[in-house]
Amino acid sequence: MATTTHTHHKIFRGDSLRTLLSEADLRGGVRQLADEIRDHYGEQPITIIAVLTGAVVLLADLIRLLDMPLRIGFVRASSYRGQSTSSGHLVVDVKMLPDIRNKEVLLLDDIFDTGRTLLNLLHEMDHLNPATIRSAALLRKQGQQQVAIEPDHVAFEIPNEFVVGYGLDYNDLYRNLPYLAALDPADLTLHSTQEHSA
Repeated sequence: MATTTHTHHKIFRGDSLRTLLSEADLRGGVRQLADEIRDHYGEQPITIIAVLTGAVVLLADLIRLLDMPLRIGFVRASSYRGQSTSSGHLVVDVKMLPDIRNKEVLLLDDIFDTGRTLLNLLHEMDHLNPATIRSAALLRKQGQQQVAIEPDHVAFEIPNEFVVGYGLDYNDLYRNLPYLAALDPADLTLHSTQEHSA
């Protein structure tokens, strides 16, 4: 488990990011996920469904570490709407899903926060009659869970902070950071002020 560091990075217009997971930490966590997935499925074909948009970077790195036959697909689940807290209403769009009937499915997400997204996605995808469906998340945020389920695979536990980088965003910024960082409340306020003055 990686520990929080206090390195600061100036990225966008004066903000200051605290690195939580370095590039090396993330590589190790993704390799751990790949090993667990390989141990469970062996050489069995699987279909990996990535949750857009945050899990795209994770998906790209993960599938290059897997050698079983696999297909990929995408599902969109929107709840944050660019804010630092969830709106409480989840919109699920399954139009980009491949046929998963009778398939071994792994649902891949960037972060397990309240758990409502994962719960709703599993419910929606279960209607499509996969043979089995499991879940994996890069991050599990401490102290936020509101459901009785857990991902089958998790790489990192993180504190209850708003995080960006490695695919995770705030208002579609920061996804391209190669590390995971905490965006402080003052930086969220800074973005809000800049957007209203633009």
